Formats: sequence, structure tokens, C-alpha cells
Amino acid sequence: MKLRSGSTLFFIFLLSAIHGLAFAHADHDEEDGDNGDEMRLEMIHRYSPRAKDHGVHVEIPPTQQALIQELHRHDIVRFQMMAQKRQQNGHDQGLNSSSSSSNSSSSSSNSTRRMDMQTRVSMAMPITAGWDYGLGQYLVKLEVGTPPQKFMVIANTGSDLTWVRCQSHCGKGCGIRQGRKNHQRVFNADRSSTHKSIPCSSQMCKFDLANMFSLNKCPSPLSSCRYDYSYVEGSSAIGAFATDTIRASLSNGKRTRIDNVLIGCTESVIGKGGFTGGDGMLGLGFGKYSFTTKAALNFGGKLSYCLLDHMNHKNVTSYLTFGANKKAVLQGKMSYTQLILGDPNNGAYYGVQLEGISIGGQMLNIPIHIWNPKLGGGTLIDSGISLTYLTMPAYRPVMTALTMPLTKLRRLPSGEDLFDFCFNPTGYSDRLVPKLVFHFAGGAKFAPPVRNYVIDVSPGKKCLAFVPATEGPCTIGNIMQQNHLWEFNLVRKTLGFAPSTCT
Repeated sequence: MKLRSGSTLFFIFLLSAIHGLAFAHADHDEEDGDNGDEMRLEMIHRYSPRAKDHGVHVEIPPTQQALIQELHRHDIVRFQMMAQKRQQNGHDQGLNSSSSSSNSSSSSSNSTRRMDMQTRVSMAMPITAGWDYGLGQYLVKLEVGTPPQKFMVIANTGSDLTWVRCQSHCGKGCGIRQGRKNHQRVFNADRSSTHKSIPCSSQMCKFDLANMFSLNKCPSPLSSCRYDYSYVEGSSAIGAFATDTIRASLSNGKRTRIDNVLIGCTESVIGKGGFTGGDGMLGLGFGKYSFTTKAALNFGGKLSYCLLDHMNHKNVTSYLTFGANKKAVLQGKMSYTQLILGDPNNGAYYGVQLEGISIGGQMLNIPIHIWNPKLGGGTLIDSGISLTYLTMPAYRPVMTALTMPLTKLRRLPSGEDLFDFCFNPTGYSDRLVPKLVFHFAGGAKFAPPVRNYVIDVSPGKKCLAFVPATEGPCTIGNIMQQNHLWEFNLVRKTLGFAPSTCT
């Protein structure tokens, strides 16, 4: 099944808008973010052996081909969620407002009542890549509450809400500190001295949280503000909004905390969907109350990540960093282009003006309107989407230029593959593939390694990892982004990137 998405390339990342944050000192071993240090969040691959060490148990697709098909299915779900959010907001903030749904599931947007996703990452936490989570591709260790309770949550760049599976007002039934339910961790809200509910009668609940799908139900003025997020694949998360403290480590080894972070206390999860294996969601989207916003502003307004090759199942770790990321090992100079910031109150995305694509040193003949965001164009760069989707005016010339030097290799039938061009790797070398370059405004050039767009689908089969889209924004997924550092400067409004070892 191929995604029917939109037209134009407008480089975008779902991050966080700039708003105030309440950052508090804690004990003697805790600091705020004004000391020049950085926070690193470890990212752990969902299929990494380390995931099991943290209590995450997921079913691995039996073959590489089955895995890629799962990735594509979850990509489509994600596109539908983003399209619905734009429709609910009534405008599109620079992206094509038409639905980015697949041809077989465009009608499913009516069944999506909520899209829970607000997660902020503002400390030193490892991120684990999680392919199959559907709503996010990486896992992050998170500590919530006072005293802190530990979780492994799904990092989701399309979400503005951070939530964990939760129990509250249950007395002794919650356990002493932190319990488990169905082999997953459950946050004991009653045991957190910093946990504060948000009244349903408050302006915050009625208006500010409307974009995060707060419910209108308010049985009494002091009742908790509740949410009901339903996802396009049939899953839903139901719970109550609150504020609490999130803790993590600084690069200097000390601890830090962020107070009054908006979180969701999810009491009920219906259906498996993209929630399988995680204890909750870490929303890396932008928004007025996002955790990412709070964290980034306390560390110079910078947020960066670097993704290792998650197509293999090695015990590798990637990181999401708030601050200068002085530990990054670069393999080239940083390139910079303007970061286009949207409206944080309306689910807008950040973007970078893409001016063209070249292959083998030749600029491709792609209609100019494809690159113009004012004409409904754009391309997402999203760590929550795996594959790379190009609208047809860009897809055709890209595929023509890349396949031409590979015609001497034995082409394989696509069958159930997502990709139009697959071949037997006998006699293949990366040197046969011409260099692909994305050209951004200001002269910045992104030249991904060949392995990011010629991938192994199954033993004896390689494919060009591009998927055609007919509507909506083009999207550069996390496989294409691998082995590069991506730095978002929310103060200077720039996007920087460079090849990196991601260690």
C-alpha cells in the first residue's frame, strides 16, 4: 500500500515552540540549565537488546521485509494523524491542507477523535529506536514525580503531550511507590508530592488544552481536566491532565529537574496500536506547554539529535540533547539554513526551505512550485516517520536518475514490496549509485550516504527506499536522517546538520 500524500518539499521537524518554563533548583546535586551544561537523553532502539534490560518486551517482525511493511503501515497512521490535526485546527500553517492519507484509509480520519502527543525532552536521556511503536520510533528513559518514578516512554515528534500509564486516588491499591500492570510500569500519582491536577473549570482546560483534546465534561469545578485521545488505528488513551516534575542528568554528571511540566495521567489504554511495549509517550512536538519548549529554552534554545542505523539490531545508543552538544563527534562541518517557525498554538510545524534536489551533480527538473511553502508545498523531516515519501513531481525524476546506472543489475519483481525498484545485489557497489543531495536555502546541502536510500529489504534483495506520494507534504524519514547530527536552534531560528558518528 502506497501513501497518497501531497506536493512540495518544505523541510520540517515537529519540535517545540518557545514559551516560558518553570525550572527549579532541587537538592545540592541538582542544577538548573543556566550553567552551560547540556542534557542528553539516551535513545534506545526498540529492538535493541538493551530495551529488554529496561523492561520493554516487543514482538519483532520475523523478516526484514515484514519489518519494513510494518514501518510503512505506521508511517501511514502518522500521516493520517498529522492531517487530521491540521484539519481540526482549520488551517495548515504552510503545508498543504489536503489530507495526507493512504488511498485505502482516507475515510478513517473520521474515527480519529484524539491524537495524544505532547512530550518534552529536556535532560540527558538515552533514546532507544522503536520501529513498531507506530506513533514513535524511539524509546526514552524518563523520571516523573517526587520522589522520581522511572519509565520507558515512546518518543514522538508528532505529539505535544507527555503522558504515562497512571493510577491516582486509589489509596493502598496503587502500591508503595510504583506498580506494574500487564507487565508495564504504572505511575503512582498519589505518591508524588509535586503532582498537581488541573481543574476542568480552568481557562487552561477549556481553551489552552483544546488542541490537546481536552474534554468538555466538568462534573464539579475542581474535577480534573480530562482527555480522550483516539488514534486512527483504533487505539485510544484516556486520562487526566496534571503538572509534575521531570528529572534527568546533565552532561557534567549532576542531576537537574524541570517543575510544573504538563503531563497526562493515562488511566486507560484501549487497543494495542502504537502503544505496545512503552510506558507512555514523550511528546517532542511543539506547543505552549510542551516539555521540549521548557527544556530547550533553559539550554540556549538548542535541541539536537543523532540517529544511528536502526535497521540493524546492534546494541547501539543514540541521543537527544538539549544545549550545545559539545560531545558530538562530527565528520564534517555543520551546515545551516533558516528554520521556519510556525504557530505553537495550532499544531504548526517547523520548516526549512528546500530549493531543489541534485543527483550525480545535476539539478533535477522539478516544478518550482514544489519547493514553495506559500503554494502549499513542503517536506517533513520527522524522526517519527521511517521511510522517505516524495510527491510525484519530485519522485519521478529522482527515481529515473537513480535507477539509470543500476539497469545492468538483475531487477527483481516488486511483489508485495513498497518500493518500485528492487534488484539482486550481485555485482552491486555503492559506487554505482550517483550522489543524492538536498539543496536548502542559503546554500546548505544535505548529502545522505547511499546506505540511507539503498536498503536491504530481504536476503538477496536491495531497493531504492523512496515511496511515491500523490498529496500532502513530502517527508524525509528517520532512515534517511541516520548518521547525521540535526540541531534546531529555536532562538536564532536555524537548522544545522552535519555527518556524525552519533556517539
